[in-house]
Amino acid sequence: MAHRTEIPYGAYWSTPFAKWQGSFANLHSIRFAAEVTRREMAKRKIAPETIDYGVLGLSVPQKHAFYGFPWLSGLAGMGHIGGPTLMQACATGVRCLLACTQEIEAGMAGAALAVCADRTSNGPHIYYPNPRGQGGTGEAEDWVMENFGRDPLGNHSMLATAENCAAKHKASTEDQHRVVMMRQAQYGMALEDGQAFQKRYMTLPFETPSGNPKRPGPVLEGDEGIAVSTPEGLAKLKPVQEGGTVTFGGQTFPCDGNAGVILATPERARDLSQDPNVRIRILGFGLARADLAFMPEAAIPAAKRALAQAGLEINAVDCVKTHNPFAVNDLIFAQATGFPLERMNNYGCSLIWGHPQAPMGLRSVIELAEELVVRGGGVGLFSGCAAGDTAMAVVIKVGD
Repeated sequence: MAHRTEIPYGAYWSTPFAKWQGSFANLHSIRFAAEVTRREMAKRKIAPETIDYGVLGLSVPQKHAFYGFPWLSGLAGMGHIGGPTLMQACATGVRCLLACTQEIEAGMAGAALAVCADRTSNGPHIYYPNPRGQGGTGEAEDWVMENFGRDPLGNHSMLATAENCAAKHKASTEDQHRVVMMRQAQYGMALEDGQAFQKRYMTLPFETPSGNPKRPGPVLEGDEGIAVSTPEGLAKLKPVQEGGTVTFGGQTFPCDGNAGVILATPERARDLSQDPNVRIRILGFGLARADLAFMPEAAIPAAKRALAQAGLEINAVDCVKTHNPFAVNDLIFAQATGFPLERMNNYGCSLIWGHPQAPMGLRSVIELAEELVVRGGGVGLFSGCAAGDTAMAVVIKVGD
């Protein structure tokens, strides 16, 4: 299946990701994303009226999130467009790209905006009324903490899915820590020359909007809360789960942030591109689900389905990005696909810069596109698992 949709070069952005309970912890994620969208589109001289469709992706509700994308687009100066609000946990970013692609290829839009925003900090505490409950009492839920800790289908934690895969694929703690050090070094590539790579898509220093000109928000020089590991430090850590292999050093951390990507027809993409000589084409998407409680495995069949839709094999891929909430993810992905472990996740990944849920996938695809541009073009694959043992993947191609 051939897709016509393209991503105009440079028509995308991401905030730095800020640590859990850090600089973004008290910002309303939708209002925050709307302000960033307005600023970044103005910086790129992209007129709001050129966008005719949009999607908001989130996984953590905020007050008035009922109004979803129409609220965000109105706040961002695009009150003329509408669109849905989507939620697919960690796969939300790719799901939003697919939704925009489908709208464009159905002839219903010429240029579409995907924005993903989440704040895992200060997650909502929700009360569900139940008049038939004992004494008329209802049920309560801590949205972030409870859902991070338990899959209601199998009553297991996300950590348990990593341990299940580690046992099945014989991924030792030492192997996982080796991946952590490798990914940390690759993230260092993005910080070279004054963060030159990140500045290709991220506004740095980043001025956090406060809504009060007399009291400006924090200024971030880059991602906040990055843990710097050492082999000696990792070696001292014990597995989180008794008898397991995954340590705190071998997994990611929750954080906050947002990201945006514009997609368009080839004709509109040329008009919106920061460099019309660079083309970023969408080649294929994939969705998959692994066995219950084997979440990290899902990224493998999702990647294969995206490649199949693109008409490609893994040996045609030049760059790979993965969502790696656990180092285990990369070990089993490389083992199953044959793609070299050391060639995956150049310039950064969620294992290092954190996991704000929905925006993670968009930032990963943005970095994938920029990595391909830096190398002079080629084919890129992003694949990442999500809650419920699912995953989504996308294949892109950068050329002239």
